[in-house]
Amino acid sequence: MQKYLITSSPAYMQLRKYQPDFVLYRDKTSKEYEFHAQNFVQMCKMIPKLKFFLHQNYQLAKELGATGVHLTSQQFDAIELAKTLGLEVVISTHTKDEVVLAQSRGADYVTYSPIFETPDKGKPKGVEDLRDVVQSVDIKVFALGGIISQEQVDALGGAQPFGFASIRYFTS
Repeated sequence: MQKYLITSSPAYMQLRKYQPDFVLYRDKTSKEYEFHAQNFVQMCKMIPKLKFFLHQNYQLAKELGATGVHLTSQQFDAIELAKTLGLEVVISTHTKDEVVLAQSRGADYVTYSPIFETPDKGKPKGVEDLRDVVQSVDIKVFALGGIISQEQVDALGGAQPFGFASIRYFTS
């Protein structure tokens, strides 16, 4: 199962410790996002086979040479634009209809959330719902939301997602 680290403060040691397959630099508060994004991309380029994404800004992702962009659930119209720039696209989804829409628009991956209890993210969807989504689409689905332990990662196995994405799992 692929591991997708979501972080607002990427550190080389964090990447070496957890060895994610994918990493997203997402910082919604920094006034210096572009500067930090540039450092993030340069750091990630030193790690073979790591796929690294910037949050929301597909033009910056292209300019800095990131693998791709992770779009919000409000950016479905940007999927095609990002793809025309040669970027891989991940988009956040919260319903089966959104997953289907992302697939039809050409996204490469989706995060589907929340799977488990997560503060301020609504009712968890659960592993059974995740399984239903995964089995009904061809797009690669990352489970997201409330994944903080190996037990939860193991519980995802029966749903057969492409991988899992998390913030808190990678901060222990």
